[in-house]
Amino acid sequence: MSESGRGVSRRTVLRGLASGAVVAIAGAVKARTVGELPKPPTDVAPQTLSRDEDYWSEVASYYDATVGTINLEHGYWGKMARPVQEFYLSATRMVNKQNSYYARRDYDADHQSSVQRVARALGAEESEIVLTRNATEAIHNLIRQYRGLRSGDAVLYADADYPSFKTTMAWLEKVHDVNAVEIELPARANQQELLKKYISAFDANRNLKLILVTHVSNQHGMVIPLKAIAAEARIRGIDVICDNAQSWGLMDYRISDLDVDWAGFNLHKWIGAPLGVGALYMRRGSLQKIAPYPGEVDLNNTDAGARVHTATSNFAAILAIPAALDFHELIGGANKEARLNYLRSLWTSEAEAMPNIEVLGGTDEASRTGMASLRLVAKKTIEDAKKLQQRLENDFGIFTVVRKGLASGGCVRITPQIFSTPGQIGRFVDALRVLNKLRR
Repeated sequence: MSESGRGVSRRTVLRGLASGAVVAIAGAVKARTVGELPKPPTDVAPQTLSRDEDYWSEVASYYDATVGTINLEHGYWGKMARPVQEFYLSATRMVNKQNSYYARRDYDADHQSSVQRVARALGAEESEIVLTRNATEAIHNLIRQYRGLRSGDAVLYADADYPSFKTTMAWLEKVHDVNAVEIELPARANQQELLKKYISAFDANRNLKLILVTHVSNQHGMVIPLKAIAAEARIRGIDVICDNAQSWGLMDYRISDLDVDWAGFNLHKWIGAPLGVGALYMRRGSLQKIAPYPGEVDLNNTDAGARVHTATSNFAAILAIPAALDFHELIGGANKEARLNYLRSLWTSEAEAMPNIEVLGGTDEASRTGMASLRLVAKKTIEDAKKLQQRLENDFGIFTVVRKGLASGGCVRITPQIFSTPGQIGRFVDALRVLNKLRR
């Protein structure tokens, strides 16, 4: 495959960032005179590094800042670091130029390289990973294609789960003549309290066959004790579908840390891949319980890829996955988690002392992440949350997002990113002080 014969060839474009080598990123960045990559010191603990503003300012220099607002709504999707974005644009140009000649000759091998890279990052086997467009696609397929339900069984989900998944779990009731049970989790809780909620639900619903468990709630960033819940479910013969849409990259872990059979991930949130890339994990030996996607065939239950049919997807986005993982891992998952937790603590520690501000989320460190939510005391409707979000945006120049679905009411989610600054968080705290006084 020569450059002269095929224009910008796959070898030319994919050599480097997509190779999975950190040095390749460094070469690509230096070629664009961006400077040295923000490689963290090896002898500094993540909690210490989380407060090193010189280092995180260097990291921030690899991201293009949002114009016109202080953006504290980074839970929707993650921003690509500039080296990842540049690789993605190069891959887009190559795919557009080479078109079907590339797609039909070389893409399959490159796609599999991205699968291998995700598997390595998660600590999974290559055969256990399927690339999807997002976690929603992965988890919807798991729910809809689950084979184990019979009339009279029960399925369970929680108010803190993603709204679309709650709707799909409830849909099982109509399709399979099962009982759909929704439990209410505390808006503030620790790991033990959350585990007790699920165990109580198991004991109260002896006919449970399938449950949905969210690792990190999109509502308020609370960590659900997924591994412990899955272990309790396994004892009772209950299958578990895991929603990891928000957790990977927000938290630092390997799939073995969770000990689950099925999980759906986003790569375009905290990992920093381009929009439209996710992954499905299906543990080896678990495929018989999830039917192939309609129209796909897997008679021996050995092909995890038969559980998804994405058809034509964004080739360039998939090619950029290794670049995103390289950048993520160069900074370090534990370092990112510590930094995001530190930024969250800068405002929650202040807000929790304000009598008219209610902070939602975990009450112990094991239950907290870089995301959290708040609302004004006694202002729990969705309309109240919308007014608060608008007030923050219009009066203080701070962009946030309303979350709904919690049994306790609406809230406003606050989601910094690793390039957010303590100064920006300070501006948010100043706004909360004003709002707190106005509520007196």
